[in-house]
Amino acid sequence: MSCAPVCGGAFESIPIIDLEAAFSEDEALRRVLAQQIRMACVNVGFFYVKNHGIAQDCLDEVLKVNKEYYSLPADEKMKLHHKTVPNFKGYSPPMEANIQPGNKGDLHEGFRIGWEKKSEDSVIQSASRDGVMAGANVWPDKPENFRIACMDYYHAALAVGKKLFCLFALALDLPETYFNDKTMHSAATMRTLHYPPQPDAPDDKILGIGAHTDFVCFTILWQQAGLEALQVLNSREHWINVPPLPGTLVINLGDQFARWTNDVFKSTVHRASNKNTIDRYSIALFFGTDYEVNIEPIYTCVSAERPAKYPAITAGEYVRQRLKAMYNKS
Repeated sequence: MSCAPVCGGAFESIPIIDLEAAFSEDEALRRVLAQQIRMACVNVGFFYVKNHGIAQDCLDEVLKVNKEYYSLPADEKMKLHHKTVPNFKGYSPPMEANIQPGNKGDLHEGFRIGWEKKSEDSVIQSASRDGVMAGANVWPDKPENFRIACMDYYHAALAVGKKLFCLFALALDLPETYFNDKTMHSAATMRTLHYPPQPDAPDDKILGIGAHTDFVCFTILWQQAGLEALQVLNSREHWINVPPLPGTLVINLGDQFARWTNDVFKSTVHRASNKNTIDRYSIALFFGTDYEVNIEPIYTCVSAERPAKYPAITAGEYVRQRLKAMYNKS
């Protein structure tokens, strides 16, 4: 299987991929779909997916509760400030993070959660294994349905991620189940995000989130309809818009997958800035592997012509280092 990019990263648009065949029992159809995904991963590092299986009611409800949550007073949200807990979960206020060196800060606020059972019992603890994000989620008292709506979406997006891992395996000429034993104890974390409007931003050093690549294997992003903000950088140093398209999610590859695939898959720089006149909301689910998994170049991505580029590092340690750098947390 050739590793050479077709367009050299000089893409001008983001491919749209139909996931319907992912749910088919016909392996031949799944392999055709996997090749479409491979082309997107090698050449762009971003793609839309449609027919992903997440119900519109689920999306509507999680948007509703997040609008309510982010409208709360700042002191109410700061009760669950992530720096008061050891696992980076909870609330992060605007301008606290600065992901792009040289910028002044990222103008968004977010709420981070990890895996727990899908249940209405609010005292259920997270069952993630030891690692940088291990431990219970924290939940606000208001709005009342915040936890239920967020976990409903989390588990729906998690199911999409599991399907994608099987397709990524086929795309890398691996057995379809290759990643199964490496994602048994989900290290998927989710951030709901609120971007205040910046229609006439006077300072180009303050973006919604500065130019960066993601830490983990891949991200599943839901974007609020009708509000453009996301851009990705191609190899010609042109910013390409990634507008929200009805019925789609955006998938982008992260640095762990780039390391794991010896840079066969592309982790592409991206940024977001809400230049609209109203608030913008999005939800990112960052899908990684179990924290104890060694991230080192996969055998199908290494050859005499393409020797291994990266030393092994555990997934948990890699994420811990990146989060510490992002929040300057010791």
